[in-house]
Parts: sequence; C-alpha cells; structure tokens
Amino acid sequence: MANEQAAIISHEMNLGPRQVGAVVRMLREGATIPFIARYRKEATGSLDEVTLRNIQLRLNALDELEKRKATVIDTISAQGAMTDEMRARIEACTESSALEDIYLPYRPKRKTRAGAARDKGLEPLAKMVMKQELDNPLKAAARFVDKKAEGVPDAEAALAGASDIIAEWISESEKARNLVRSRYLRGARITASVVAGKEEEGIKYKDYYDFSDSLRLCPSHRYLAIRRGEDEGILKVDISVLNDTEIAERLTRMFVKPDGSEEATDIVRRAVKDSYRRLLRPSIVSELAASAKERSDDAAIALFADNVRELLMEPPLGRKRVMGVDPGLKSGCKLACLDEQGNVMAVEIIYPATDYYKSADLISFLIDRFRIDVLAIGNGTGSREMVSFIESISLPRPVAIKVVSEQGASIYSASDVAREEFPDLDVTLRGAISIGRRLLDPMAELVKIEPRSIGVGQYQHDVNQAALRDALDFTVESCVNAVGVNVNTASRQLLGYVSGIGPKLAGYIVDYRNASGPFSCRQDLLNVPRMGEKAFQQCAGFLRIPGGINPLDNTGIHPERYELIETMARDMGVETERLVRDSNLFSKIELDRYATRKVGMPTLSDIILELQKPGRDPRTDSSTSNADTAPGFTAADSLHIGMELSGRVTNLTAFGAFVDIGLPYNGLIHVSQLSDAFITSPAEVVRVGQNVRVRIIDIDLARNRVALSMRGVPQS
Repeated sequence: MANEQAAIISHEMNLGPRQVGAVVRMLREGATIPFIARYRKEATGSLDEVTLRNIQLRLNALDELEKRKATVIDTISAQGAMTDEMRARIEACTESSALEDIYLPYRPKRKTRAGAARDKGLEPLAKMVMKQELDNPLKAAARFVDKKAEGVPDAEAALAGASDIIAEWISESEKARNLVRSRYLRGARITASVVAGKEEEGIKYKDYYDFSDSLRLCPSHRYLAIRRGEDEGILKVDISVLNDTEIAERLTRMFVKPDGSEEATDIVRRAVKDSYRRLLRPSIVSELAASAKERSDDAAIALFADNVRELLMEPPLGRKRVMGVDPGLKSGCKLACLDEQGNVMAVEIIYPATDYYKSADLISFLIDRFRIDVLAIGNGTGSREMVSFIESISLPRPVAIKVVSEQGASIYSASDVAREEFPDLDVTLRGAISIGRRLLDPMAELVKIEPRSIGVGQYQHDVNQAALRDALDFTVESCVNAVGVNVNTASRQLLGYVSGIGPKLAGYIVDYRNASGPFSCRQDLLNVPRMGEKAFQQCAGFLRIPGGINPLDNTGIHPERYELIETMARDMGVETERLVRDSNLFSKIELDRYATRKVGMPTLSDIILELQKPGRDPRTDSSTSNADTAPGFTAADSLHIGMELSGRVTNLTAFGAFVDIGLPYNGLIHVSQLSDAFITSPAEVVRVGQNVRVRIIDIDLARNRVALSMRGVPQS
C-alpha cells in the first residue's frame, strides 16, 4: 500500500519515486518534517519543508480515502451488489469525488420521494417505464394501484412515483453527474444581491449588492466575504450557468431513447428535467460551492500562515531593557519593566489622563531606576495618546518608542500559562509583560498563545478551523526548529514545538531541568522521563546548549554526526573545539573524502555552515525588524486626497495590505496600488511590520475607510 501511495504522490507532484518513497517511509516511522528536511537530505533529494508538508497532507488524504473505500466496499457487499469490476474501480479511485459517485446509488438514504415510491412497490413500474417500450404506461400503472391508507390511489399517482424513482436514478448516474459537473466547472458563475430591506444593516457588503463573477476565477477573499454576507442574512447568493437549458437537453438525449414509445419517452423526458432541476443541479452546485470554499480556505490559511511566519521570524531586540506598556485611558496604563532576558523587575499603574505630573514622575523614575532602553507600547485603545504623553515628558535618558501589536495579549493574560508564570499579578499587568516580551523576542512570547489569536490574516473565523489550526501549528513548528531552542531557558510552550517533543515531553524536560539544574550536554536529555531514542533523534539537533561541555551542542549539527566532526578534526591534527573556533581551518577540509551514501554533499555543506557560525540565530539575518518607530497621531478631519504619510504594515490579505497611519483604524493599499509593476500578491512588495510611505487616494469616513497607494511614492 505504501508503495502504491508513493507512486500516486510521485505522479501527481512530479517528484522522483525514490524521493517520495523515502519520505513516506520516514513519515510512517514517526519522523517529523523539520527533521527530514534538515537531516535526511540525501534520502529526499533535498526536498524543502513545503514540499514535504504537501506530501504529508496528500498521504493523509490517501489514508482517509482507503478507510472510506473499505466502508464503501462493505456497504455495497452487504447489499449483495458488489462485483469484481466494481471492486476494481473502487480500489483504483484516487479522488473522493469519483469514489462517492460510484457509491451514490448504494448509499443509505434519508427519506426521499423516490424512497417513498419504492416503499409502495413502484420500482418494478419504474423499470418498465425506463425501458421506454410501454405503449400504454397508464394501463401498466393500473396494476400498481393500492387504495389503502398511504398507498397508491390511482394510475397517475403510480406513474408519478415511478417518475420520482427514475429521477433519482438519473441523479445517481455517473455519466450524468460528470456531464453536469464538467459544464459547471467550466462555466459556473456566482452572483450575489442584497436581501430587500438589509441595505443599511449590511453596508459593509455594499460591494456585493450586485455582484457576478466566474466561480472558477472568483478570488478567495471575495468568495469568503460573499459567504459571510449570506450567513449573516445580508446577501442572497446563487451559482448557475448560462447554458442551463443546453445541459438539460444533453441529459435528455442521454436517457431518452429515440426509438422508444411516445408515451413512455415523454414520462422519462419529464423525469430527466425534474431530476436535473430538483436533484442533479442542487447536488453539483453544493459540491462546487464546497470545493470553492475549500480552495478559498486554503488560500486564506496559506496567507495567514505566511503572515504568522513573518511575525515569528522577526529578529529579537537584543540585549536591551524594555518597558512594556498596556495603554488604558480609564483603567490606567499598566507598566512592566523587563531586563535583557525578559525577567520582570517592576510593575506599576499610572493614570496620565487624570494625574499627568504624578504619572510623568513615576515613568521617568522607572526608566532611570531600571535603565530602560525601549518602550514597547501596545497598539490598542489609548495607544496614540500614550505615545503623545511619553513624547511630552523630559525623560532622564534616551528611550526609543515602539508600538507593538497586542493582538492576543488579553488571551495570554487570562490563560493557564500566564497564571502559572505570574500567579500573584493582575491580568492587565500580565498583558504589559507580554507586550514588552514580544518586542524582546517575538517568537518566544507568541508561541504562548494560540496562533489563530495573533490576528494577521483574513476571514480566519470563516475558514475550516481544523485546517487553520494544523497549518498554523506547522508554521510555528517550522519557525521554532529553523531558529533552534536553548533547552536551558526555553518555556514549556516553546519546547513543545520542537521536533519530536510535543507538550507532554516539554513538561517533563522543564520539570527535570528545575529539579536537576541546567543540561550540560545533549546526551543528558536521555535522562528525562519519556525521552526515548526516537524522540531524542528527532529533537536533539534543534536544541542548543550554550556554554556546554561539547561546543557542537550549541550548533545545528546532529549528534549522529559528532563522530564525523571528530574524524575531520583528527585528520587535520586539531581538537574538535579548535575546529569549531578557527574559521581558517574550514577551507582546508576536503569534503569529498567524507562523502558517503548516507552523508552526501548537502549534509556536509550544512555541517560546514554550522561550524562557521555556531549558535547563529537566522532571525538576525532577516530584513524584517520589530524595532519600528511608532507612527504619529493623525486626525481624521485633517486627511485629504493626495496627502503623503508614513505608516506600518499591520496585515496582509489577498487583496492588499492594511497600514497603520495613526488613525483608530487602518488604511488599505489595494494590491493594484502596491507597485507600478504587475504583481499577484502583496507579499511580493511588502511584509507585516514594514514601514512604508503612502499617498491617500480616497477617503470614506462614514465607513471608516481610507484608500492608500504606494505607486510613485518614494520609499526610504
């Protein structure tokens, strides 16, 4: 079975059979994608994580398909309808739609008109009519009249029931379904209109009050917006084709015999039309709508994951002291002073709106007392006022002011994780700590909240939640393992995303660390309860031990390659420690000498890169920076078309980029206004967190909308 699945995936993805076969085998053995991508390049031909993830998803889908096939075979066999030909067709299916078409006539049905007709014994009559040889169908139908209660009162009723059965047969025909499906796939259009009387209530859906587009080409964000409007009762949505009559005629030619009796063929002709209108078309439309929803979900989820990756891979601030500020005009501004490692030195609450001078004195004292370098101010309500307040104070030392997204901070503050970390602190003070830590090390703090709560996507509440959770978890896992984790300082949450560990084993690691002290080498991890050889193999290369016994433990080199490194050092006549420290030695290593089937040039090249920069954090190589100056305060009534402003990108969607320009709401740069060159995605031009210069091209204050453009605007 594994070989068959590998062959299917290899063909569909245009990958080498050996590559895919190796990946499938390792996944079956419990290997993680980060481990396979990083440490098994020779086996996979250096496939990246995205390709490996696609293989894994398709493998999971094929596994589910196999389970469904077994159910289908059992159900049809129980009805005594299974044949060798049908079994072969079922086993050959690689897509669920083809399997369900085969299964449809045999699937247990809820109560239908055709089912009621069968219960009345009208199926033999339906078969007779379907042959289209009866010269007098009414006479034949008279034999099925049963005037008892719930019976068949007359011949006309008998023929009506037989027609219902015929209509169901037609709707379950694979040929008929494929015909309708193919026509709708090519030509279906989705239309939307406003429900009468909902014009004012649904003003945010105004763009879809008279909307029509090809279903196949409809962008994901539009489809999701339309469906949300439909769910809220604002929009009326329909999927149809222009050549509806032609499809019905094709079906008629498919089932009506040209040489059949006139009376019988007339009944079948009406049954075909009824089947198409009442059964076939709604079924195919539902299928296509579900498929369009799945495609739109996939696009929205992929974009959300990309945005989350940008946030997680923002460089840490470095060795600076931070004051986290959770602004609040009425309830007070919460302050948290953090040292370079994010440890809490002090927490306070100030009330700038009611006691300006006392608040100014206290914040100045804290900045001076704890040598604060940066203020991280949450971007929620009161953020702009807090920035203005800080700028109005004569501070005792230079301090940078940064605005930090506080999306999800309230969820963290009330979580079990926050209560465990700060059991004696108020929820709001925990929020200030989280805001400050997000600036210090975005990844270490953001992993403590559910990725869906980070708030950098589109329609995240409308998409498949299980698929969204899986995709975001994979993204977080990928980022964490790309960076590596200090096993002696990492939180349970951060360790839980390391390859092969998971939440439970992460808890055991932290408990062992608290009881026995810091790990001195990677091998000590095997002393942790529940840490088996397999888990150690999967996680060891991603865990770092700075200052440990073995300098290789602070690199991304896997312990299974330590012996190779030691061999290299011996061949050069130096100690391993010197090989790690002396970059002049790397150019003298003849890598070809150490290449084998299992350890080829990809792995050897990775080893040299790790030796050159032991303990390197890849985030420091990123052009993204979370140390962006807070955008200034902008009054809505001061805006005018043509005005140029500075802002910060807060979110990317399929249709554009949202930018904080100092208003209570974000402006939007439509994808067509991001660049003079043609682009297909905002991510080709900007990223979350980037500072940009924009020009206002439209203002709609009634709907809190400001349209922006970067075209022709010089970027600093």
